[in-house]
Amino acid sequence: MSISPGSALWPPPSRVSSMASAPTSKYNSHSLENESIKRTSRDGVNRDVGETLPRLPGEIRITDKEVIYICPFNGPIKGRVYITNYRLYLRSLETDSALILDVPLGVISRIEKMGGATSRGENSYGLDITCKDLRNLRFALKQEGHSRRDMFEILTRYAFPLAHSLPIFAFLNEEKFNVDGWTVYNPVEEYRRQGLPNHHWRITFINKCYKLCDTYPALLVVPYRASDEDLRRVATFRSRNRIPVLSWIHPENKTVIVRCSQPLVGMSGKRNKEDERYLDVIRETNRQVNKLTIYDARPNVNAVANKATGGGYESDDVYHNAELFFLDIHNIHVMRESLKKVKDIVYPNVEESHWLSSLESTHWLEHIKLVLTGAIQVADRVSSGKSSVVVHCSDGWDRTAQLTSLAMLMLDSFYRSIEGFEILVQKEWISFGHKFASRIGHGDKNHADADRSPIFLQFIDCVWQMSKQFPTAFEFNERFLITILDHLYSCRFGTFLYNCESAREKQKVTERTVSLWSLINSNKDKFKNPFYTKEINRVLYPVASMRHLELWVNYYIRWNPRIKQQQPNPVEQRYIELLALRDEYIKRLDELQLANSAKLSDPSASPSSPSQMMPHVQTHF
Repeated sequence: MSISPGSALWPPPSRVSSMASAPTSKYNSHSLENESIKRTSRDGVNRDVGETLPRLPGEIRITDKEVIYICPFNGPIKGRVYITNYRLYLRSLETDSALILDVPLGVISRIEKMGGATSRGENSYGLDITCKDLRNLRFALKQEGHSRRDMFEILTRYAFPLAHSLPIFAFLNEEKFNVDGWTVYNPVEEYRRQGLPNHHWRITFINKCYKLCDTYPALLVVPYRASDEDLRRVATFRSRNRIPVLSWIHPENKTVIVRCSQPLVGMSGKRNKEDERYLDVIRETNRQVNKLTIYDARPNVNAVANKATGGGYESDDVYHNAELFFLDIHNIHVMRESLKKVKDIVYPNVEESHWLSSLESTHWLEHIKLVLTGAIQVADRVSSGKSSVVVHCSDGWDRTAQLTSLAMLMLDSFYRSIEGFEILVQKEWISFGHKFASRIGHGDKNHADADRSPIFLQFIDCVWQMSKQFPTAFEFNERFLITILDHLYSCRFGTFLYNCESAREKQKVTERTVSLWSLINSNKDKFKNPFYTKEINRVLYPVASMRHLELWVNYYIRWNPRIKQQQPNPVEQRYIELLALRDEYIKRLDELQLANSAKLSDPSASPSSPSQMMPHVQTHF
């Protein structure tokens, strides 16, 4: 991130405490604008007058050190590192004091000491920092004066606050926006938009205290004919008690997408009559279909292996009215290793001569293909009205979330709007318990934790692939997706903190932190696709062949100055111009229509021709 010209200024430290205590609404972005020293820029970042460094409200400078930044692209750069309780800055001391690095501490995965007391090579003593967003940072420091030890301890303390009994920065962030992003998703309103409840499906609050399933949301949609006692019995036969519940219903043919976890069949082939009957009840909510389709996201061999640990899958011999298909999507460990291989080929250098074979060896695009292919199968089965669909993997919070959310994105144009996509993420990922804390490791120093995995990144990559194939179908642009991924790691907002809804409620996340959607929705034009054409009930079927998939260069290789596009990005600049043109045309059209209405309502004005009654307005849209 670089400081843009004309950015607003942050008050000196002496003003911070008094302004932070001012009685203003947390979401009123204009409440502090009357302070002559402080101005808030459109991205929510404030600037320090004395240091000309960006700082957020609640962000405090901890220390600064003179270092040599070992830049992998331009060689050693002498600079000064500034560390706050939120991020690390590097300002060059050699050129025009340019801000070279701006790294949120939440992005840091690992900090290692480089060299020792006997190190003699140039720039061989310092720190190596590994980041979650596919970059590495290396700083050389002086051996005398404990400068490395001090910087290591401070970085470790604030990059991994959970290990030091410190709060994550999101709980200290005092940003104020004119939109409260926490109000974006209301489950009752979203299900009502889908036409629920109806005479086949009901809303239940059986999980309001999270006693039925501690990783599910409080509100669930279940078959009308299934009692709460039925739900409790089914829960005993599903991994983590994650029973089959409705995610989406087709507005016309009434087939549904249902999500859950694997059945607890085990090696002995256990059965549960309530679970078998429950899936039959789901099938019977649509009398037009004879079979229920079950998509198990796992490879067949993995599903069989899970029987040894008490899991398993729905056998055709037991679930007579169901068809089972395996989608061959690999587990979190395979995806983690695949992304590591991607990092190896994109950072710091891209080897042009073996690029295609190197990319193929990562298998990343193969995994993207399998996820998209599975989602297409789900969407097609529902859209065609062939049957309702049940989706699960092992526990129903990783591959299941990928498949249901992508299928819903293909089926429902509402989710392709900015607000709709935010609701989709809140619903299918956040409320249904994707383990963000475990998969990302917010504030946790255990970088080798086997639970870490780029499942949500994969989902966003799939969305980007779809947006490339359907450039007019999505209201949001690439910057929107990259912003979501950046703040997946940053710990600036509370949106992605913790593993489930019950944990967020316990920590009062919606009361004590700011939502990422507050930032985005207070400046939507920045994230809009000017080529967006709103279409109702259009189903998207992306082509999931390897010939039509590509590496997302603007995300995975954005840190390489030799690869990334020139700044300012000419495409983004054209986007801005098109948005301004569109707004101007809409404004002119409204004014002309208003003037025409006034003429029609004035009896003294009698137009001599039809053309006078309706002025012709030429637009590009």
